[in-house]
Amino acid sequence: MSQGQGPAERLFGATKRLIASLLSNGEARLRLAVVELEEERARLVTLLLLAGISLLMVMLGLTVLTLFVVVLFWETHRLLAIAASALVLLGGGLALGAWVIHLAKRRTLLKSTLKHLATDRALMETSRDD
Repeated sequence: MSQGQGPAERLFGATKRLIASLLSNGEARLRLAVVELEEERARLVTLLLLAGISLLMVMLGLTVLTLFVVVLFWETHRLLAIAASALVLLGGGLALGAWVIHLAKRRTLLKSTLKHLATDRALMETSRDD
């Protein structure tokens, strides 16, 4: 006796297709997250190297500039020249430190992945309401 496709078999087939679709979508989102993490790691390494070289060059430049100012005013106002140089350097350092803290608080990690997941959630909610 040949049986047609009954309701249970159709439900099982639909469930199977739904699970396959969910797994495929999850895999795509996971691949996107991995690509973003790799890009972020490469960007971070580049930034750290450039920041280190830049910091070294700025420190050497500020040292030479401070030495120049102190030697220039050695006979007349050497203590004032040393104090002014120190205040300028400390003020600049504090301002840059505050700026770095501000930049570090911004969220950029997995930004695109989170955006796509929010879009998927919104689509699921609208299709559920229909």
